[in-house]
Parts: sequence; C-alpha cells; structure tokens
Amino acid sequence: MAILLSLEVRAQYDAAFGHYWALQPYYNPAASGLSGQINVQGVYSMQMVGFEDAPKTMLVSGDLPLFFISPSHGAGVGFLNDNFGLFSNKEIFLQYAYHQKLWGGRLSAGVRASLLNNTFDGSDVDLGDSGDPAFPTSQMDGTAFDLGFGLRYTHKDVWYAGLSGMHVMSPTISLGDEKNYEEQVKGTFYATGGYTHKFRQPAYKLYTSAILRTDFQNWRADLTARLAYTGTKHKLYGGLGYSPTNSVSVLFGLNFHGIDIGYSYEIYTGGIGALHGTHELVVGYQTDLNLFKKGKNKHQSVRLL
Repeated sequence: MAILLSLEVRAQYDAAFGHYWALQPYYNPAASGLSGQINVQGVYSMQMVGFEDAPKTMLVSGDLPLFFISPSHGAGVGFLNDNFGLFSNKEIFLQYAYHQKLWGGRLSAGVRASLLNNTFDGSDVDLGDSGDPAFPTSQMDGTAFDLGFGLRYTHKDVWYAGLSGMHVMSPTISLGDEKNYEEQVKGTFYATGGYTHKFRQPAYKLYTSAILRTDFQNWRADLTARLAYTGTKHKLYGGLGYSPTNSVSVLFGLNFHGIDIGYSYEIYTGGIGALHGTHELVVGYQTDLNLFKKGKNKHQSVRLL
C-alpha cells in the first residue's frame, strides 16, 4: 500500500521540494552562479511520515560564478538521492549558465548534463507462493544519460521569471543484468516566477514566488509568500505555501553569518491526516568569491607607515 501511495505522489520523476524558491539552480540550470557567490545547499525531505517505506529525498548542490573566465559564466553540481518504497532514484548532474545584461536586468541561459541511476530492490517483494516471473526477486539497477536546459530573466532584485525542461531526452533505463525491465523517464517542464515587495520600513520585505511543473500528463503548482526581516546581524522569515488539490505548508527560517537554515511542514489535503505530512529541512551557505577584487592581498610595509 505504501508503494502505491508513493507512486501516486511521485507521478513525476523529479522531487517536489517546498523550498523550491531557495533551490532554484536545481529546477533551472540558468540560475547557476547568478547570485555572484559560492552557494552550497543541502535539503532533506521526509514525506508521508508514519507510513512504512514512505518517500525520503536528499539533495546536495552547489553553484558559483566562474570569475576566472568572466562573471557572466556560472557553473553548478549536485547529487540527488530519492528513496520511495522498493525504488531508489539517484542523479548526479553538472550544469553551466551564461548571464547577459539586458533591459536593466540579466538574461540567463543554462544547460544540464545528468547521469541517472535507478534501483529496484526485489528482495523485499512478498509474492507468497505465486512465484510470478513478472516480479524480480533480487536487487536490480540501471543507468542512463540525460540533458536539461533553462532560460531565466532577472530584473534587479525585484522580480524574475524562468522556463526550464528536464529529462528532455526521455531516457529509458534498463534494469538488471539481462535488461529485462525498463523504466522510461518522462520529460518535465517548469515555469517559475517571483516578485519582491518592499515596504517603507526597509527591514521588512514580502517575497512571493510560484512554480508550475508538468509532464503533460500530471501537473503540480505551488504558491508561496514569505515575510522577511533583516536585522543588523541576522535575518528571519516566515510564510505559507499552497499547492492546489495537493497541500498547504508552513515555513520559517533564519540566516546568520552566511548560513541559511529553513524548515517547512507540508499538510496534505487529500485526506491522509495532518500528522502524515512532509518534514523538510534545508541548510545553505553563501560567501563572496571575487578573485579580482581591488586591494586583494594588498599589504603596506610597516617601515612606510
């Protein structure tokens, strides 16, 4: 039963994170290196808690501008591990982005190259006495190469909009030594956007964002609003998220010394109960990287003071 529930939630191959607005390079390679900083992030999601073999997802990623070439270039790398039921999906990806100033903002284009690895653990399948050969009884895995792309426009720090496509090759992953079992990964397309409202009190800002994902058979949309406070030494935020026909979420987080910590709890509206939602924790770190900053490594002799 847990396997069937997991498959229904995971009709699309990619993970659906509540902190999608903080993980933009994962959903759109064009965002790689856009912040001008080294950006390292990790997120762990426990979905449908309380059910046996419920989905668990981990993502570790990083991106940075390629200043040794030009600030217009960015790169990123990441690793995803997604476990649900008897299935395990892994993805290792590299991505590149180019950023060009345009109309007072920046137009970005990016590409992603991925290696997908899918595993099915048939050793836990209970067939009783049927011995149906259609069900494997041992662990099998397979790999495939994949590509993705993205476009994004950012207007200063006010708003952004992006389009991206993942698994555009729709690869078929063959499992087992004899390749008797196959799984096709459908292409998934994303539309993202966000707007920042600035109050008269500069310490407060309202961030609104949205994401729509579809493989043209299934779809999911998420809307999020976060009220943020910026103090002298730290930042705080709290907000709400809503996914039509799927869930509502509460989220909060803080930033200190370049470290971001965020948490969200997603409550499904499909009737499985508020206590069987999704816990999600995200940790990030950002720091400046400018190898050509004026005055870097500049020293003055004490004899000439």
